[in-house]
Amino acid sequence: MKTLVFASNNAHKLEEIRSILGDKYEVKSLKDIGCEVDIPETGSTFRENALQKATYVKEHFGFDCFADDSGLQVEALGGEPGVYSARYAMMNGVSFEGDKDNANMDVILSKLANEDNRRACFRTCVALIYEGKTHFFDGTVEGRIIREKRGTGGFGYDPLFIPEGYDKTFAELGNEVKNGISHRARAVEKLAAFLKN
Repeated sequence: MKTLVFASNNAHKLEEIRSILGDKYEVKSLKDIGCEVDIPETGSTFRENALQKATYVKEHFGFDCFADDSGLQVEALGGEPGVYSARYAMMNGVSFEGDKDNANMDVILSKLANEDNRRACFRTCVALIYEGKTHFFDGTVEGRIIREKRGTGGFGYDPLFIPEGYDKTFAELGNEVKNGISHRARAVEKLAAFLKN
């Protein structure tokens, strides 16, 4: 079984990715390889950030690896929060105690309070460094932002986002459904198809 490092310690993401890649690969986290560094993400695109993380692991630990950068893009906000999805509240001067996800969602809700255009998409870019070459895999899921949080599953902006063709939020759909249609799932499926070939 080949080892691949996924440049993350996010338990939700790791679970999602391990279930998609199955038992063909041993997927290790940053913690598993002893990487304690919070790898900087200073790019202006998802692709730049994903590559920055994967390159760091390859250069410092030598493993073939992949990294993702993902985010929510809201049409009425000109594509924000985008690459700043994880720290959107902080960037908008909102102070909060611990619960970053709810703080981020509250900023989106307040900015969209008087907005009828609720169109949004989740986007992921996966950068893979494998056998000396770099590859990119993208995944997108279109949908809309609702006016109040719904559901207790998932993470991030999931309680606000209803994917196209559904009437429930990612947080209500459950992991099995979400992992089949999510932006990350779509990108990782392309990664898995590439690795199988």
